[in-house]
Amino acid sequence: MNTKYIDLIDQTYHFPTEEFELTERQLQFHGIDLMQLVQEYGSPLKFTYLPKISENINRAKGWFSAAFAKADYKASYTYCYCTKSSHFKHVLDEALKNDIHIETSSAFDINIVKSLKANGKIDKDTYVICNGFKRDLYIENIASLINDGQHNCIPVIDNLEELPLLQQATEKKFKVGIRIASEEEPKFEFYTSRLGIGYKSIQGFYKNQIEGNDQVELKMLHFFINTGIRDTAYYWNELHKCLQVYVQLKKMCPSLDSLNIGGGFPIKNSLAFEFDYQYMVEEIVSQIKIVCDDSGVDVPHLFTEFGSFTVGESGGAIYKILHQKQQNDREKWSMINSSFITTLPDSWAISKRFIMLPLNRWNDEYERVLLGGLTCDSDDYYNSEQNMNAIYLPKYHKDKPLYIGFFNTGAYQESIGGYGGLQHCLIPTPKHILIDRDDNGELQSRIFRDQQTSEQMLDILGY
Repeated sequence: MNTKYIDLIDQTYHFPTEEFELTERQLQFHGIDLMQLVQEYGSPLKFTYLPKISENINRAKGWFSAAFAKADYKASYTYCYCTKSSHFKHVLDEALKNDIHIETSSAFDINIVKSLKANGKIDKDTYVICNGFKRDLYIENIASLINDGQHNCIPVIDNLEELPLLQQATEKKFKVGIRIASEEEPKFEFYTSRLGIGYKSIQGFYKNQIEGNDQVELKMLHFFINTGIRDTAYYWNELHKCLQVYVQLKKMCPSLDSLNIGGGFPIKNSLAFEFDYQYMVEEIVSQIKIVCDDSGVDVPHLFTEFGSFTVGESGGAIYKILHQKQQNDREKWSMINSSFITTLPDSWAISKRFIMLPLNRWNDEYERVLLGGLTCDSDDYYNSEQNMNAIYLPKYHKDKPLYIGFFNTGAYQESIGGYGGLQHCLIPTPKHILIDRDDNGELQSRIFRDQQTSEQMLDILGY
């Protein structure tokens, strides 16, 4: 009988994959010996494999380069990193090795931009695309960048009152973009995104506040939908509506020359994940060119703001199964030595799924389990994998430790989980390891941050 865990994986998925393989019956991730990582640093732990960030950036650049050549698309492509996906310095340092630009979301993002500029990571020519609802400090910080000579700082106007506030904050001439308030999917609880300016109001906004305004130059139209870039009728319909706005506005405003199609490339959440990135990029570029050619306007320069796609697949979390509880005749709870609410908040907040695999004991028999976290909260659990109705792991044995890993967790989890701050039930933030390769391709690892201590939490709490 095929009762071993390796048999289950072999008959369910194509394995090994480009990221995962087994060496001496233990899981490797991009060539990283994960059990050796556990032996060196313990568990629970989070890790970031930095080379994956550069790899994904250059994959995307390659797709757009190929699509431009295929469509004879005469414009440029600019890759921006969406900083809210992960603000960590090591992430920005790695991403900026690849001639990319930055998209910001709030006032403190600008302080990160200033730090990067002071340290020579970016310069005055770097695009800083400023999204989000802007008031007070965010407006002031954007104006300070413009005053400091950041001539490619482009605040994307989110509402009708932002432009006068920016003009009051700086006397310099500056560029702006306009964000379209796209319509949401029919299943959403509301019809139109709260972000941006409605389709029907954009031309009026341009005429009333930008046309004839010597201080402001309209350069960009910004388009983004919440579901991300996917091959659906909804996505193509919204893209075409956006393109109609672009060509109409372009005829009124010659300085408009860029279209920002936002972000939203999906990342792998299962060993069975399939997505044809090259096809999607080629189709987007082709559709833009067709609409512009038919309307007699030049094709726009294209910008993207990839966040999760940039950093998500670089991250992982490793836990040990501490104990197993048989709660009834059907449900076995395997308890991890951390909390999903603390370390993988998207797994309980929005039911997001990640790739989950054991690190060891692949040749042991498997069983169906539920995974529970350490907090006394009924929502601190993980009970299914993408494309499967249950979680299967090597059978629990108190004398044979089992370690499991969650992969592609590098986007949003630290910021949403309140990294370094208070944690639910005071379960500490785990140790965080950075993994890189030297000039010879050899793996190197170092501790970025040790596990949070009780003293650090008590200090926050005022004790």
